[in-house]
Amino acid sequence: MPEGGYGWVVVASCSMIMFFSVGGFYSWGVIQAQLAVETFGAIVMGRLIRWMGSRNAGFLSCSLMALGQLLSSASSRNVGGLFVTNGIVVGLGTSLSFMLCSTLPSQYFKRKRGLANGAVYGAAGIGGAVLTFGVAWTFRIIGFSIIALTFPACCFLKDRLRRSTATIEWSLFWDPRFVMLALGSAIGTFPLLVPPFFLPLYTDSLGLAASLGSILLAVFNISSALGRVGFGALCDVCGPITSLSLALILSALSLLAIWPVSSSLTPLVVFTILNGLGNGGFFSTIPSVVAHIYGPVRVTTVFSMILTGWAAGYLLGAPVAGWLLDAYGGSGAGIVAYRPAMYYAGSLSVGSAGFILGVRVLTTKRKWFSFA
Repeated sequence: MPEGGYGWVVVASCSMIMFFSVGGFYSWGVIQAQLAVETFGAIVMGRLIRWMGSRNAGFLSCSLMALGQLLSSASSRNVGGLFVTNGIVVGLGTSLSFMLCSTLPSQYFKRKRGLANGAVYGAAGIGGAVLTFGVAWTFRIIGFSIIALTFPACCFLKDRLRRSTATIEWSLFWDPRFVMLALGSAIGTFPLLVPPFFLPLYTDSLGLAASLGSILLAVFNISSALGRVGFGALCDVCGPITSLSLALILSALSLLAIWPVSSSLTPLVVFTILNGLGNGGFFSTIPSVVAHIYGPVRVTTVFSMILTGWAAGYLLGAPVAGWLLDAYGGSGAGIVAYRPAMYYAGSLSVGSAGFILGVRVLTTKRKWFSFA
């Protein structure tokens, strides 16, 4: 397997696409419609990529994202219209581009696979810090920017390995490593969106300036971008399963040990940075884990099956935390009311880490210091 070469061109192209596709996820509430389309359509999108090829799939995904943003400019005052244009149309394009950009770099790298995936996902984190939504012209600018910047990037996408594989590998459900990886990553998605949804509300409960909520969200997204690159690079040093485990442990510690005692700005900033790092590390290491265990040829099929299981966490993780907040008095009851939601998110991160460590034990056959 080659190490780099044309693969770095593919990484740069995928990074540009991910900047726009996943970068908007942390912007506002239509995210839920996009996430629903992304997760439920993962298996179909994986099959579509194998049928069309990476370059054609890239053009199709970017066309849908651009079209959805331009249509959203005409629906900026209609919530129902936005759920169709920005939720479904952009969501379909995002789902296809996410599957494509998450799996294609693995065809070109082995030793530096983690760094390659980290760079691609890091661009998504930067996009989350830069892109904003709101008025009609913002949608138009983003739509035209997608056309101008991602279409040229799609020209450089190229498959290195393109073989016919099953849409669903049913035999994987008898593989304990796959079952534990699927369960662990699915549980791990529940706490991911809790901090970015709660940070503005939490800063208000502390009596801090309203602008600090937006600043902390930007810090969270920048930290997430750094975590994607950092933990991606760590995959190449100590192994992708180990790197994923460390990212989940960092998230759990920040949620259980730091956020509950963040009664002032300083510890809250520390929490935001550490949780952002762990959050980003979760996303960037999963494709490397799949490729490490199942190889680059099967990565699209296996990753699409795992991604489908993330739907419940994406859609219910933050709402459950919100329900817990309301049940304990709401934001007006002070920061104590947030703690059940913090412990809920943190305990799920611990459980997720436990499953992933189990995958590592099965993969290394109890050779604790093996690369995995």
